Amino acid sequence: MRAINRTFSTAPMMDWSDRHCRAFWRQLSKDALLYTEMVTTGALIHGNRERFLQYNDIEHPVALQLGGSNPEELAQCAKFAEEWGYDEVNLNVGCPSDRVQNNMIGACLMAHPQLVADCIKAMQDTCNIEVTIKHRIGIDDIDSYEHMRDFVATVAETGCKSFTVHARKAILQGLSPKENRDIPPLQYPLVYRLKQEFPELEIIINGGIKTHDECSEHLSHVDGVMLGREAYHNPGILMQADALYFSADNSHEEGSLVQRVQAVRDFYPYIETELSKGATLHYISRHMLGLFNGMKGARQFRRHLSENAFKKESGIEIMEQALAFVEV
Repeated sequence: MRAINRTFSTAPMMDWSDRHCRAFWRQLSKDALLYTEMVTTGALIHGNRERFLQYNDIEHPVALQLGGSNPEELAQCAKFAEEWGYDEVNLNVGCPSDRVQNNMIGACLMAHPQLVADCIKAMQDTCNIEVTIKHRIGIDDIDSYEHMRDFVATVAETGCKSFTVHARKAILQGLSPKENRDIPPLQYPLVYRLKQEFPELEIIINGGIKTHDECSEHLSHVDGVMLGREAYHNPGILMQADALYFSADNSHEEGSLVQRVQAVRDFYPYIETELSKGATLHYISRHMLGLFNGMKGARQFRRHLSENAFKKESGIEIMEQALAFVEV
């Protein structure tokens, strides 16, 4: 089983962290662990498996996140993850949407720790890649520290060693998934306390992290940090990750304008390959809109891509035209 460094990772985000997004992020950080969008067991077992599992080899290390609650189905899908070459398979116990709740997927599983443990064990017994979990600190009225502690203890009995904790509870009745990302307060100290109580476990913290200074503070208490929306809306933050967290000397330490422009141009071969397969530029470039945030010409860069990349004939020339706005 290959050891994975989870000091810095990007979060699984529906409709955002798709394979094009991850391939772009890999231009900015060679070492950050990248997570897929959540894929349900039903989609893999009954749907177009290749569509959901395909990725580019440049994405490694990359982890597949699964949504489900049937141990046998999750075991089958964990085997798919291994067969397709993923470095890790992760169980989603954090998504708060109504759609997944109705199928016993996501955050609602925090009310069923033994079922989650059974799922994790079934996955472990079927594959030879590491099985991890991402969960909330609680749900609805089941939100005491003691419940989270007992949940983690139950799952850890399977031998699961890595827990990524979104430091907000999920309110399943009355809040939308978007509201659940903002309204329940962040409670980082509860995650720190979890690490103190389970020093032998790897505890990764997630939720509301926006800067490397914040990452550094969290890393004085836990083993790793996971960034979600900030990594997507401000992807330049990934350019410092390799130097800060992986002792690399090949990272873009400052994420300068020149380095960001070069990262885009280094991505051209990938873009051209995907366009040759029938992809539309928009599906790739939409993940790049925030790269120049805060820099001169950023708004024009975003506007040019937004207005032109969706056209079927759009290619690399549209990228070059957009870059002209930030290179002046």
